[in-house]
Amino acid sequence: MSALVGAISKDFTFNPVMEKEENKDGEPTRECDDSEKPDDEGREDDEDDEAEEDGKPKSEKELENKELELGPQFSLKEQLEKDKDDESLRRWKEQLLGTVDFSAVGESNEPEVRIQSLSILCKDRPDLVFAIPLAANSKDRLFTLKEGSRYHLKFSFVVSNNIVSGLKYIHTVWKTGIKVDNTRIMLGTFSPQQEPYTYELEEETTPSGMFARGSYSARSKFIDDDRKCYLDFSYTFDIQKNWPSAS
Repeated sequence: MSALVGAISKDFTFNPVMEKEENKDGEPTRECDDSEKPDDEGREDDEDDEAEEDGKPKSEKELENKELELGPQFSLKEQLEKDKDDESLRRWKEQLLGTVDFSAVGESNEPEVRIQSLSILCKDRPDLVFAIPLAANSKDRLFTLKEGSRYHLKFSFVVSNNIVSGLKYIHTVWKTGIKVDNTRIMLGTFSPQQEPYTYELEEETTPSGMFARGSYSARSKFIDDDRKCYLDFSYTFDIQKNWPSAS
């Protein structure tokens, strides 16, 4: 239950200690806060996974960041205005940036990604749609799924101000203090536009059997190449033998 079993995991895949990486082309931006994790369980493992995500130890990455000196940053509007009298450069920028909704372009250099909703789609069942931010307390059970059921995870988000590069979805799930799923999905690079983007993950199947049933805690995050966190939230869910009865 990768996605579910992780922010509604990659889609829901619960194979013990599995880690996935797939290549596929809100709330205001903020730094990730580790204090929001569901429990202390597995925190260090999760941090280590992220620190070595690019295959380099954290200390080496920090050293590279210190040595790297970036040039001046420009907003997307400024980039498009520069060299506007040069026809060849203008065409090249249009080809590089693709279709940009200028009504969604602001003066800020920083992109803004606002996650609007997360949905769980199961055949022959009503869609489970959760508006972001979640209204329920993170300690309350967010949903219950039937064991062995197939589902898709889908979410919608809006990008504004500037291009967001390397947007990634990270989902981690624990059961009785043990990490059972850790999923990372590269969503891609997105231009600002007023219409929301929708992203649907591949179909997955919830685990089944006596040991798979019970309560799970999950943490989901959306970050970009600069490790800016646009959404970081935790919740709990259940996997049971049968679907819950309609209330």
